[in-house]
Amino acid sequence: MRLGNFIQTEVDHLLEEHTQETGQKFDTRAKDLIWNYTQGQPWLVNALAYETCFKTKEARDRKQVITEDKVIQAKENLILRRETHLDQLADKLIENRVRNVIEPMMQGIYIDKINPDDIQYVMDLGLIHKENSELKISNPIYQEVIPRELTTITQYNLASKIKPTWYIANDGKLDMPKLLEAFQEFFREHSEHWVERFQYKEAGPHLLLQAFLQRVINSGGRIEREYGLGRGRTDLMVIWHYPQGIQKEVIELKILYSNLDKTISKGLEQIDEYLDRCAQKQGHLVIFDRRVSITWDEKIFCQQKMVNNKTITVWGM
Repeated sequence: MRLGNFIQTEVDHLLEEHTQETGQKFDTRAKDLIWNYTQGQPWLVNALAYETCFKTKEARDRKQVITEDKVIQAKENLILRRETHLDQLADKLIENRVRNVIEPMMQGIYIDKINPDDIQYVMDLGLIHKENSELKISNPIYQEVIPRELTTITQYNLASKIKPTWYIANDGKLDMPKLLEAFQEFFREHSEHWVERFQYKEAGPHLLLQAFLQRVINSGGRIEREYGLGRGRTDLMVIWHYPQGIQKEVIELKILYSNLDKTISKGLEQIDEYLDRCAQKQGHLVIFDRRVSITWDEKIFCQQKMVNNKTITVWGM
């Protein structure tokens, strides 16, 4: 039997117990982030809090207030180390019953042929939950672990083909147009071969781009992801640290099955909304054209669009 999730006040109470026992305080943003990352999943709450408070010398200094940055780093550490719980979770992804549910969620498409028993099974595993009748990945940590696990081998295989330094400008910023242009060329030349390597082949284009990005971003940043059934897209926020500050890049991924103009129009509307939420004025819309009747010369393009005073670069591939 799976232990039920904590509610936010229970998570706050657990953190307060640490403060009472040690004198070490959490600032409000850190508490909120622990809740947001875990959504009260008991193992994640305890693992993330322990990683934050005990795993580094600085954190063990009880005079140090636990801040948002410390929680973010602790979350990254858990994922990179593939802690036992997360590793076991990843093993479940290869099961067909799990793939039947998770794969369309990663594509953001509507599916009316998912077996209800499969949905219940994946819910019982704790991977997904229902929110306002909508199926969602249970928490942001799982949302990040899933694509990372599905692309681990691909990232290793890409190591000889991608050097992070190629895409870092002289000021230390990430050159996102250069990176996406390189991926566009790579996708044209190699996508058929590389996508076939994924167990989740239908989500292969999304996964291949995320693997390509992750290979570069691991050297100095992180990727935050949003995806789910029926969203019609996958949203990525790349957060990159450079000497003068933090760079944020918004990328939206969409699959094109029929009409290019309608897909771009809907994508621009969606990324405009996402840019507003992220407080950004520019972004990238990536359209994967899956039509077999279209040549690569027709699929490959790069256009700049202005939407509500925001600059959006549209990449076709």
